[in-house]
Amino acid sequence: MPAASASPTAPSAPPALPLDAEGILALAARSMFHLFSSISQGMFLVDRSGRIVWVNEGYRRFLPALGFSSIDQFLGHMVDEVIPNTQMRRVLETGEAILVDLLTNRAGTFVVSRLPLRDGDGGAVIGAIGIVLFDHPETTLQPLISKFALLQRDLDDARRELAMQRRQAAAVQSSHGPRRAKHTFASFIGTSAAAVEIKRQARRAAQSSSPVLLLGETGTGKELLAHAIHATSARAAGPFVTVNIAAVPDTLLEAEFFGVAPGAYTGADRKARDGKFRLADGGTLFLDEIGDMPLALQAKLLRALQEGEIEPLGSNQLQPFDARVIAATSRDLQALMRDGRFREDLYYRLAVLPLRVPPLRERTGDIPALVEALGEDMALRSGDGPPDLMPDALALLAAQHWRGNIRELRNVLEQAAMRSEGQRIDAAALRPLLAEAGVEPLAAAPASTGPAPGDEDLCRALPEQIAALERRAIAAAMRATGGNKLAAARMLKISRATLYERLENPDGTSGS
Repeated sequence: MPAASASPTAPSAPPALPLDAEGILALAARSMFHLFSSISQGMFLVDRSGRIVWVNEGYRRFLPALGFSSIDQFLGHMVDEVIPNTQMRRVLETGEAILVDLLTNRAGTFVVSRLPLRDGDGGAVIGAIGIVLFDHPETTLQPLISKFALLQRDLDDARRELAMQRRQAAAVQSSHGPRRAKHTFASFIGTSAAAVEIKRQARRAAQSSSPVLLLGETGTGKELLAHAIHATSARAAGPFVTVNIAAVPDTLLEAEFFGVAPGAYTGADRKARDGKFRLADGGTLFLDEIGDMPLALQAKLLRALQEGEIEPLGSNQLQPFDARVIAATSRDLQALMRDGRFREDLYYRLAVLPLRVPPLRERTGDIPALVEALGEDMALRSGDGPPDLMPDALALLAAQHWRGNIRELRNVLEQAAMRSEGQRIDAAALRPLLAEAGVEPLAAAPASTGPAPGDEDLCRALPEQIAALERRAIAAAMRATGGNKLAAARMLKISRATLYERLENPDGTSGS
């Protein structure tokens, strides 16, 4: 039987594509998202404003170290407020990814990636994704970490060397060149009524040539104001010479003030040595801690101020001088006069323009701005980032007595920065430092085993007090920056979104 001829077979049709190109892209994006979420050590998303909107389960184990017990508590916060040292804000603002970076905060050290998220057309940035690639880089990336640590040490050494060279150059200029004021009125931080008033009085004093007496507690900024008065006066081009009377032994004060003639005493230099009055000729002589001056020298100082001439130690020749005198003291001169330890005639000669510099407890509204300025100076000196104080920490600082004033405030900030694992500092981190330093609150509560009358109201009022402090700080920053919101946000160390939210809802309530 002849074989049947094979019938022609119809060509097979190509398989139908289940999705178009956009569908494949969307599927790939979802697949990659789930892949990264499953293999990474942690992942989260932020929206365009920087608010955290999603966190995967892997990130949960980092939350306790950041101060949160659950993901629900973590969601909704601005990323730079809850994750110290994050760079997510930079990704949102620039639209550029940070593919590999090291992040160190109180939760540990991590290798992270930060990627911008764009809209469907690949245009505007609508958010960003943060991925924790490794949470123990010291073992997985040991060679890279070692190299980074070496580079960091080299950078720290270079910074210290540069700082030392600058200090040496400043010392050389101070000893061989003209002495200049280091501060202006802009250096006296504060917009409170007390700060504005003392600056107004000091500016008026700068227009006069009469002696100025600065009265106030230690650490209030008396020397800073003395610099500013000189820098604003007609003598600004002349020298600014400082004598800290409390730091000079009594036996050397006369030579320090009036100078020494050649061979005035056994062992004296054969060349004359000018005193501070001569060095300040044409400028300003700042006598710090005038209340510590020995009574015997007060008469000679009074004569020099009245006559405008001095007599160097071991000389019979009078030398004229032209120096404006600014004196300062933290002691009670009125009490010293009653005890016979300070001459009344010298007091009235110095106190032609007496200025009382207010203590910090009388201008607590200036504390946020002072914290920012002190933090920036600390960062400049150390090379680290400035501390970021939370609103409850600022409220706690505002409630203290501050016997050492701004100097004591700086000491507390430096201790907090050194002891904190991250830059973010809250009230809980400050309380032990304040207790160790013996800083007393303005109104200490009486010891009691139970709640005192009105305690419930005070507890309810704490959020309102914090909100009021925030409002004052924001108002001060807006005034200082002329209404520039971006500059004000940077001054307050908060995000622009947070500033806009506070401006729209000054009472701290939600806008919904």
